[in-house]
Amino acid sequence: MPDGPADGAVRVRLDLAYDGTDFSGWARQPGRRTVQGEVEDALRTVLRTGLPVELTVAGRTDAGVHARGQVAHVDLPAELWEAHREKLRRRLAGRLPADVRVWSLTEAPHGFDARFAAVWRRYAYRVADHPGGVDPLRRGHVLWHDRPLDVDAMNEAAALLLGEHDFAAYCKKREGATTVRTLLELGWERTPADPHASPATGPAGPAATGLVVATVRADAFCHNMVRALVGAMLLVGDGRRPVGFPGEVLAGRVRNSAVNVVRPHGLTLEEVGYPADGLLMERNRTARRMRTLPGAAPAGPAPRL
Repeated sequence: MPDGPADGAVRVRLDLAYDGTDFSGWARQPGRRTVQGEVEDALRTVLRTGLPVELTVAGRTDAGVHARGQVAHVDLPAELWEAHREKLRRRLAGRLPADVRVWSLTEAPHGFDARFAAVWRRYAYRVADHPGGVDPLRRGHVLWHDRPLDVDAMNEAAALLLGEHDFAAYCKKREGATTVRTLLELGWERTPADPHASPATGPAGPAATGLVVATVRADAFCHNMVRALVGAMLLVGDGRRPVGFPGEVLAGRVRNSAVNVVRPHGLTLEEVGYPADGLLMERNRTARRMRTLPGAAPAGPAPRL
C-alpha cells in the first residue's frame, strides 16, 4: 500500500459527523445504507466525475454508532480538486442527507493517512441511570441503565485496564487479527445532559437530565471493544460485580458470558488524534506493522482501527 497519493493526485482530508441511527455502519455494503456510501456518492455527484471515489476512514464505526469527530481521506486528480475546492463543502451540504455532515475538506500534508497516521481515537459512551428512563430528546444517543451507578467504583475498575494489553476478552474475534491495544484513557463522570439548559423542575428533578459518561481513548480499537468494556464496568457500577471483575476478564483473554456488549446507540466517536506533520510518515509506516505483547509470536494483519 503506498504512503501517499499517486502522481498527479491530491490527498484531501475530510472532517465529518453523522447520526448513526439509520446507517448500517461506516463501511459500504451492497443493498445497505452506509456513511461511506452516502459520502462517496455525494462526492461523485458534486465533482461531476465518473472516476472512482474511495474514502479511507480513521475508524470504521458499526451500525448505530455515531460520530462527531470522524476523519477520512480521499485521493483526487489535482485538476479536479483545484476546479471544485472552493465550493465543494457547500455543494456537499446541499447534496448529503441531514444525518451526515462534512465540516471541512483540506489538502492533507505529506504522509497523512486518515487510518494509519492516527495516534489515538477517543470515544464517549453515554448512560442514563435515572429510574424514569432517558430524556426523550436524547433517546437515540443515550443508553438507559435501570439501576443506579457508582461512578467511583467504575473509575477504580477502569484504572486496572489502562496500558497495553491483549484485549481478546473484549473483542469480537477476527481470524489472524491482533487484539493487542494500548488503552490510554478510560474514565467515568456524571455530567448534565445539556450544560446550557436550565435546571429541571418538577417531580423528576435535575437528575432526570444527568448522564454518566465514559471517555475511552486508545491507539486503536478492535471490534466491539468499547461496548464490551462499558458492559463490564456497568456490572461494577450497579454492584453486581466487584471492582476487580473487568481486570479479571481482561487477564482471562476469552469472552466472559457475564459481560454484555451494550447497545451501539450510546457510543459516539468524538475525536481522532494525529502527530505533528513532520511525524506523519513515520507513524503511517509504524502503524502498518503487526503488534504483539513481549514474548508473543507475531501473526496476522495490521489491527482493525
